[in-house]
Amino acid sequence: MGDEVDQQQFTRADRTRHREKVRHSLDALARMLREEAFEADDPRTGLEVELNLVDAEERPALRNAEVLEAIASPDFQTELGQFNVEINVPPARLAPEVAGGPGGLTAFEEGLRRSLNEAEAASAAVGAHLVMVGILPTLGEGHMRPASLSPNPRYALLSEQILAARGEDIEIDVRGVERVRTRTDSIVPEAACTSTQLHVQTAPEDFAAYWNASQAIAGVQIAVGANAPYLFGKEAWRETRIPLFEQATDTRSEELKAQGVRPRVWFGERWVTSVFDLFEENVRYFPALLPVTEGEDPLAVLDDGGVPELTELRLHNGTVYRWNRPVYDVADGRPHLRVENRVLAAGPTVVDTIANAAFYFGLVRELATDERPLWSQMSFSAAEENFHTAAQHGIDAQVYWPGVGQVPVTELVLRRLLPQARNGLLAWGVGTDEIDRLLGVIEQRCLRGTNGADWLVRRVRAEGDGVPREEALRRACGDYRERMHTNEPVHTWDV
Repeated sequence: MGDEVDQQQFTRADRTRHREKVRHSLDALARMLREEAFEADDPRTGLEVELNLVDAEERPALRNAEVLEAIASPDFQTELGQFNVEINVPPARLAPEVAGGPGGLTAFEEGLRRSLNEAEAASAAVGAHLVMVGILPTLGEGHMRPASLSPNPRYALLSEQILAARGEDIEIDVRGVERVRTRTDSIVPEAACTSTQLHVQTAPEDFAAYWNASQAIAGVQIAVGANAPYLFGKEAWRETRIPLFEQATDTRSEELKAQGVRPRVWFGERWVTSVFDLFEENVRYFPALLPVTEGEDPLAVLDDGGVPELTELRLHNGTVYRWNRPVYDVADGRPHLRVENRVLAAGPTVVDTIANAAFYFGLVRELATDERPLWSQMSFSAAEENFHTAAQHGIDAQVYWPGVGQVPVTELVLRRLLPQARNGLLAWGVGTDEIDRLLGVIEQRCLRGTNGADWLVRRVRAEGDGVPREEALRRACGDYRERMHTNEPVHTWDV
């Protein structure tokens, strides 16, 4: 999200030129799909984690510029809020790179732990500490002001464009255990939502199956991985990131909502048959927020035997916030396609994060290659309802599943989905010991009914009624951060 944008003002002519260029890029993408121009022989997976920064009192530390300077690693980059940073873990195969060596998941885990430990040491030297959590419990409404945005000009420009499109301040209204309601004149509340993003590279002909499978299981992912129960000092949904992110970047006025205009943070509305469906929908339904136009002629590049960057299409795609996003990218001169799975909160620990990744990578592979696709047995609206039900109720949610009906999500995972995830990981070439260890974390969460959100709520309530909520959240955040560094999975934490 941190790409630089130099242009700060846009004319009507800029928007017209940009629309034409994006449609031209769509033509180039369609041609590349016809000509089978994509790298697909050696698929890889990737991982990004967004992090919060706190001070010694567990309150947000608006110091990401100093932290990034101290860390001095290209794997870390800025994020929307000054209390955020992001780490990009190098992509890897899930199977062992060499016989007897660690698998991709273990490599992810070891690399992420090493990077976070080094980054924590560097951050502590400038008075900040890293926290992996979906929404920082100590974040307050007072932090939701334009001054909290990172200095990258793109963020201020994006905020201005969203507010201009909307024509009025953004209202946040989450009705959960307690109601959270506030208004804001910037998109800073989006920065409260810190996530784990999983990437899976696919061949063009397989992309629709992987995307559809990702949509179908999104609710289950959220239920078992929920980790964002508090917002501005109030207990809301178990995964409050979902409604908060949907509202914080909503470009629609109340009248446009009533007309059925699609939201920019979007689950979608149908199963797809091609990756082109998603890019084409993004262009057809959503006006550009950042109509920057470069000089590349993508069709001319193809005629010359080159690979187009499709810069405008990619920039536009990055401002349509699908929970499972299509990605076009170029690496080492070769184009490829990825599904970017964006539904999970960050944390609580590295091992929890990698267990979530193992569950997703295994399950999506098994479902995408099934002879009778799950999405042929399930309406898209049922998948969307599962998504929001799981966000509200977390590990206590009941979801709909074909052939089962309404079922507790823990029962569904234990009886049906964990065996499928195991089969999928075996198909990726992951070793059985690694599978048992990581899927065992998911199994124990379900058996004990405990994930990050559940632990945080119990921990705050354990402080008792005599402790002010703000102080209870501060103490819980400190306890959470301490346990995060042990890398003991959250289902083992007591209160």
